[in-house]
Amino acid sequence: MKKHNKLSNMFHEDGEMLDYYDLSTEKKRNKKKQKQQEPPKQKQKIFKLTEITIPEEITVKDLAMEMKIASSEVIKKLLNLGMMVTINNEIDFDTAFLVASEFGITAKKKVVITDEDKLIDETEDDEGDLVERPPVIVVMGHVDHGKTSLLDAIRHTNVIQGESGGITQHIGAYQVKINDRAITFLDTPGHEAFTSMRARGAQITDIAILVVAANDGVMPQTVEAIDHAKAAGIPIIVAVNKMDLPDANIDKVKQELMKYEIVPEEWGGDNIFVPISAKMGTGIDNLLEMVLLEADVLELKANPNKQSKGTVIEARLDKQKGPIATVLVQRGTLDSGDTIIVGSSIGRIRTMTNANGKKVKSAGPSTPVEITGLSDVPESGDTFYEVKDEKTAKHLIEKRLREKREKELSKRTIVTLDDVFSKIETENLKQLNLIVKADVQGSVEALKQSLVKLSNDEVKVSVIHSSVGGVTETDVSLAQVSNAIIIAFNVRAGVLAKEKAEKEGVDIKQYSVIYDAINDVESAMKGMLDPVYKEVVIRNC
Repeated sequence: MKKHNKLSNMFHEDGEMLDYYDLSTEKKRNKKKQKQQEPPKQKQKIFKLTEITIPEEITVKDLAMEMKIASSEVIKKLLNLGMMVTINNEIDFDTAFLVASEFGITAKKKVVITDEDKLIDETEDDEGDLVERPPVIVVMGHVDHGKTSLLDAIRHTNVIQGESGGITQHIGAYQVKINDRAITFLDTPGHEAFTSMRARGAQITDIAILVVAANDGVMPQTVEAIDHAKAAGIPIIVAVNKMDLPDANIDKVKQELMKYEIVPEEWGGDNIFVPISAKMGTGIDNLLEMVLLEADVLELKANPNKQSKGTVIEARLDKQKGPIATVLVQRGTLDSGDTIIVGSSIGRIRTMTNANGKKVKSAGPSTPVEITGLSDVPESGDTFYEVKDEKTAKHLIEKRLREKREKELSKRTIVTLDDVFSKIETENLKQLNLIVKADVQGSVEALKQSLVKLSNDEVKVSVIHSSVGGVTETDVSLAQVSNAIIIAFNVRAGVLAKEKAEKEGVDIKQYSVIYDAINDVESAMKGMLDPVYKEVVIRNC
């Protein structure tokens, strides 16, 4: 069979070449046929950004990058919102959300997991995990109205004789058992200088006992105590004390308290009034029964099996034991050997002592204990947490310490005599510089606030340094360069510090009663006041 030759199609039968023949015709025909058989190609869709996730704060440049839009366009939108910014300026989430919405993009907040989130469990408790806990009671009232006498009657221990001037110098916590039920008491001082401490006590308690003397009635600190209890949102039980005195008048007390919306139950109000005599010990049992009755109404519960959490009631520095803190456990069970973080302090609990001075291994909800083992003296009112991951906890403490140092450095100014004199010359201001040292943190804060309040238009009281512990050589050096007086409250100066103070002429004033410290500083201020000149006409000629 003769093989077909495509080239033969180019010639006639007589051998003459055809006028034309396109060799590509057949290829084109085949390609066209193949193209018709292939499915049509789909055009690629352009992706439109509709949602972005950004942090709490973001720079204009980063926001533009997230939205895939030129920075200049973002700046224009911000200008329309009345904001003059550059690409490096930071804007908050709300502003970024508005800008993104202008471009049809929804901005969502990025969830940042911090060290606190990893360490602290603040989830809601199941009702089945909760158990009844003892009520935490704060005793409030005016100075000398019998708060400490009442606690003394309850605990059957003599606390009053050990306190200077009959004033409680710092917050104490005690737990007593009544009818096989525990009640925790916080004793807050009554002097006005301890207002901040009393406020802190009210915030961690369930019920307030307002002690009012039946012969005195409502006094300034009584009103302050009412305000603090109301601000904390806790019920008030009024203990009308000194009912054994001949001039006691409970009806007068009730009428005076009506002005402050403290209305007795028998007069149609919500407040329980209990007549007592702390000195004679009468009415105490009835008062405690009323406390337990109020606690039953409140249905106080906590989860003893959760991560331990609580509040520092008081803290101090002991020469032998180091930092010591009195804490109130609010949930969970705190065990000896647990690692806790509180403020910028961390530590493993070495010893744990109850209110009676006995060592205990664990403390449940509403239990006050004194602990040792912390790295530093915490602030009163700080919250503590039990932690398992010590590595993350130490990282968190380092961060808190760094932030604390930065905050202090931003506030601190170098104190020299030149600075003081320049202020006196330029501002026509006399300044009394003080260094406050005390036995506990609460006393430091209270004394500092009271002294600063003594400032007036001509003399300014400036507390240039305050801390817990005895007077050291460093304190004397600071007092020397800043021309300051050292106020030592319930603490003493060391031997070396005393010698240096005598050599440098630094005045160290020691006090055990807060009245004396305030009065002495006030007298010093009066001595610095400029004389007032007054023209007196003796005789007209």
